[in-house]
Amino acid sequence: MSERHELTAVGVQATPTAIATPLESFRASCRQVLAEHPDAGMLVWPEMHLFADGIPDRARTTALRAAAEPLDGPRVAGLARIAADLGVWLIPGSVCELGDDGELFNTAVVMSPDGEPAASYRKIFPWRPTEPWTPGDRLCVFDIDGVGRFGLCICFDSWFPEVSRNLAWLGAETIINVVKTTTADRPQELVIARANAITQQVNFLSVNAAAPVGTGCSAAFGPQGEPLGHLDDSRPGTIRVVLSGDEVHRVRRQGTAGVTRPWAFFRPGDRPVDLPAYRGSIDPTTWNRD
Repeated sequence: MSERHELTAVGVQATPTAIATPLESFRASCRQVLAEHPDAGMLVWPEMHLFADGIPDRARTTALRAAAEPLDGPRVAGLARIAADLGVWLIPGSVCELGDDGELFNTAVVMSPDGEPAASYRKIFPWRPTEPWTPGDRLCVFDIDGVGRFGLCICFDSWFPEVSRNLAWLGAETIINVVKTTTADRPQELVIARANAITQQVNFLSVNAAAPVGTGCSAAFGPQGEPLGHLDDSRPGTIRVVLSGDEVHRVRRQGTAGVTRPWAFFRPGDRPVDLPAYRGSIDPTTWNRD
């Protein structure tokens, strides 16, 4: 029997907690989720889960700036200790990162079960004009031994197909999208999440904040767009998803529905395709990902 590359992830659709709430409260919440899902190898929380500025969430720039820390500060160190104590991969949503020159970044962080920061990603497409974040300028993938490669994106990033396309091109088999959508367009976001899964032939996990702040409806899709788990409303809850890198590569080899192989489109000798929006091109010689 061939080796299976799987990870059980739990997406936690939760109401954001107030800025400056002690991390022990978050640790307790993680423990509760693990008590309900003892086989979980990864916990994923929504965007800015630890940074609610009241309910309704005012998300004031002054409050967020007062809470911001560099990634080598005590908050991230505390989150790393929680991951180590629980023995899981931990994505605590995103955090307020203070940049070297005073910038505010909306930054997703990944903690390994060894208690080490494994990856960080600054949101490239903040929701303008209301969000105060300085845009990030680079994509992020990270590897979990024996499982595969993961990519990160945050909320509105998913509306830009270039993000998911390039994460998949960089080898991501699963894209994790932490979200804090408070508006009425969550149904459209779910269409986009499924479309990203289908067009990139990846697993796509989208974890949104719960009411009364967020609109919920967290969901996960497999590489053919098949539902892997979902919540139908905005109430707090969890989705348990078995993420398989093997299934991603099987679909890429055999095709979506057994027919469609976008990552194996080009033939030797095909000319590059100009992409004027990017002042670049798709080069057939570097396209194939499987």
